[in-house]
Amino acid sequence: MRGLKDKRVMITGGAQGIGAATAERFLEEGARVAILDIDPIACQWIRSRLPNLETAVLADVANPEAVDEAFRTLDESVAGLDILINNAGISVQQPFLDITAEQWKRVVDVDLNGVFYVAQAAARRMLDQGGGVIINMGSTNALRGYPWYADYNAAKAGVISLTQTMALELAPTVRVVAVCPGYVMTPMQEAEYTPEMMQKLEQDIPLGRQANPEEIAGLFAFLASDDAAFITGSQIVIDGGEIIGTIAGKK
Repeated sequence: MRGLKDKRVMITGGAQGIGAATAERFLEEGARVAILDIDPIACQWIRSRLPNLETAVLADVANPEAVDEAFRTLDESVAGLDILINNAGISVQQPFLDITAEQWKRVVDVDLNGVFYVAQAAARRMLDQGGGVIINMGSTNALRGYPWYADYNAAKAGVISLTQTMALELAPTVRVVAVCPGYVMTPMQEAEYTPEMMQKLEQDIPLGRQANPEEIAGLFAFLASDDAAFITGSQIVIDGGEIIGTIAGKK
């Protein structure tokens, strides 16, 4: 991709799954990559797998003080930020009537509030330096009502609206985009679905399978590159045709 070499990149939730694949992809593009993650064991693993990482910072994105401290560490390590991949997120499969106040708060804190805290800190730095790209992790859950994920659905819908507002307010200096994956084969996905459930959902996807993390990483790389210089405020769906299949009555 054009324009990624030597760019300073931060990836939240960067120690596993989509985040780890994205870190590897940006390193292949010649970028300088830092990750932020809450899991110390996963951070140790990714540092051993990708020794060229600039730094791996432990922080909970739902804690604004921890986010501020993480960005101070980033300032010392790479002295600025060109690209933010705002990827950290959690989900819990639970019927609407069984969601507790604590569960609702935690999912919204990570998946929406955490996106806001990290994006705000990144945007301030990008505006000061005169440019940057922020890519927020949405979901197809933001675009239709999946059962048993009311908290996650609501948080991801908020990310879409937040992305649009940021794109308007930060233009023309900073581009802001949301990526909306469908089903992706990640550790979080495997923890929530049995093999039988996965086989059934793959039958309902027109392309017949889930995405792999590397495919989402490739989209991140494109959207962050100079090749996507005229894209801002959009939500880019990458779902193997799942949503259009639903609209057409496939499911």
